[in-house]
Amino acid sequence: MSGTSPPMPTTAELEILRVLWKRGPSTVREVQAHLEESSTGYTTVLKQLQMMLEKGLVSRDESQRAHVYSARVDQSVTQRRLVDDLIDRAFGGSTNQLVMRALSSDRVSADELDAIRDLIDELDDER
Repeated sequence: MSGTSPPMPTTAELEILRVLWKRGPSTVREVQAHLEESSTGYTTVLKQLQMMLEKGLVSRDESQRAHVYSARVDQSVTQRRLVDDLIDRAFGGSTNQLVMRALSSDRVSADELDAIRDLIDELDDER
């Protein structure tokens, strides 16, 4: 991984990264216990983490009996890369279309709309 960005994480890799971002360095068993889909087996999580290690998405501390894995990719950078990819692939590069589609969803709460308005006001003030 000489100076290049690691590849985009798959859906399964992203689930593991979310656990590592939330918990910090964790063993395979700890990651497995905190995955949303608890039916994921230990060996499946281990294999996934080994592949993520090869891709440069995680690092591994082998100084203890149980290896401890840590995210090597920053959460906000990864989220930004995923959003940029989504904007390009699904919305033809239009941030406006993405935002309009997201805001028209029933999933947006009043508190979230208030936070979005505050962010827009803050961005306007900066410009």
